[in-house]
Amino acid sequence: MGRFKSLVCCTALALMIGAAQAGVMNPIPSDPITIESGKLSGTLLDSGIRAYLGVPFAAPPVRELRWHEPMPVKPWSGIYNADTKLTHCYIPLRATTLNHYFGEIRSSEDCLYANIWVPPNTKPDAKLPVVVWIHGGGFQEGSINFDIYGGHEIAKKGVIYMGISYRVGIMGNMAHPELTKSSGHNASGNWGMMDQIAGLKWIQRNIAAFGGDPANVTVLGQSAGAMAVDVLQSSPLAKGLYAKAISLSGGYHGAFSPPLEVLKQTEEKGAALQQAMKARDIAQMRTIPADQIVNIAREAKITFSGPTVDGYLLTDHPQKIYAAGKQTDVPILFSSTGNDIFAKTPVTDARTLADYKSAADKLYGPDAATFLKLFPASNDAEAAKQAQHVARISGFGIVARDWARDHAATGKAPLWLTQYNHPHTFPPGVVITDLDVTTAGAYHNSDLPFWFGTIDALNIYRKTRDWSAADYKLTNQMMDVVAAFAKTGNPATAEAKIPRYNPKREQRLIFANPITIETLDPRQVEFIQTHTPRR
Repeated sequence: MGRFKSLVCCTALALMIGAAQAGVMNPIPSDPITIESGKLSGTLLDSGIRAYLGVPFAAPPVRELRWHEPMPVKPWSGIYNADTKLTHCYIPLRATTLNHYFGEIRSSEDCLYANIWVPPNTKPDAKLPVVVWIHGGGFQEGSINFDIYGGHEIAKKGVIYMGISYRVGIMGNMAHPELTKSSGHNASGNWGMMDQIAGLKWIQRNIAAFGGDPANVTVLGQSAGAMAVDVLQSSPLAKGLYAKAISLSGGYHGAFSPPLEVLKQTEEKGAALQQAMKARDIAQMRTIPADQIVNIAREAKITFSGPTVDGYLLTDHPQKIYAAGKQTDVPILFSSTGNDIFAKTPVTDARTLADYKSAADKLYGPDAATFLKLFPASNDAEAAKQAQHVARISGFGIVARDWARDHAATGKAPLWLTQYNHPHTFPPGVVITDLDVTTAGAYHNSDLPFWFGTIDALNIYRKTRDWSAADYKLTNQMMDVVAAFAKTGNPATAEAKIPRYNPKREQRLIFANPITIETLDPRQVEFIQTHTPRR
């Protein structure tokens, strides 16, 4: 494996910087621990947190295992040193001036690893709650290795926190008739979703060795990760693998949700890719380097967008699964952001009364008068405020609400609804090439460092934020919510009294300074729901 005590291993720059923030790295006195594949050692931070980084939970999906369901890890002899974040699943590198830049770790098809943080003084029989992170990235990019997804701070709250990698893009989503025929279950694609399920099964078999409780696992996903949670909720293959779920800015419910392909559509794109590659069959396609395949697909304008309704892992669209009451019925905490890019319309961009009314006329036509009655404004300030309000009940804000309604209609588990609406503060003159810092607000992804207590990660390589005491207070409050939910199944805390979701009186907690409770107006929500432009 290249990571045993007899070998010298180089630590990635991002890990060294993150470790420097968290504390000095030392051997763990109680290691090695024993998991199903062999003995494992990690790193003890000076805070007492135990970090196990780059732990394999499935065999490398390379060569004949490319476009194949994940297979078990080959057992090893000796002691595996889990002290380094390893590879991203195959994704492009990010420019240094982009928002959320976190250094450079190599990308590889060999990427099915987990990063795990364990609270101080945890005994093997502690049965601590486990929070499992599923990253976003549109099913095309993203990685558990980004510093913003670190678990050092949230582990201090008394939970085991871990991220599981999954294949994305072509490697994670491609279906093909030949793959379907040879699968044994008449389906293909959804390799990334299968990776997530393999990771959750690995947790069931191994987390007790770290002091975790396999009966108390909370899956936490954002954006595409939240859509993945929705698929897990809807998949018969994931039942019994987790006890609770947290969805941040994603899902497949309501008019604002993204579409899902069916198997035939994804197979057709797989066949088109084979033709573009000039390959005779899947066996030859598996011999071509990943970077070449990505370039060929780009030139041919072939994209594998994400999960597929394949009749096996996902038997139908999640909305239909929920309508039939066949979803996994567990407690769910839903959240969104107040300035989600997927809520953006000419109305939400308006900053003057004239622009607000003009945008309403263009967007809603004959129903503009109804809109202006529901969202009234008589001056520029009111128009700007209403435009922001429309954004807050659109995009993934309304997806979260619609998902909660769908679950409440056929499920019995309790649900909670929140929204993050706290803008970041940027230093004067900072340039972020994919973000307008003057209008960013509570943008898509802006909540993530607050949920994980990693707001300082945004200043590792260059200063991009001016954090205040209020920011550190809010991130602590939001971590407390995650920890409370993981421990008890109820996210409400003394400082964040989140009301249980009631479809007859829809309320959500707003994470801002200060924290407030908002009651949704069903007339406003219904108008936005029935007048939304398709994405």
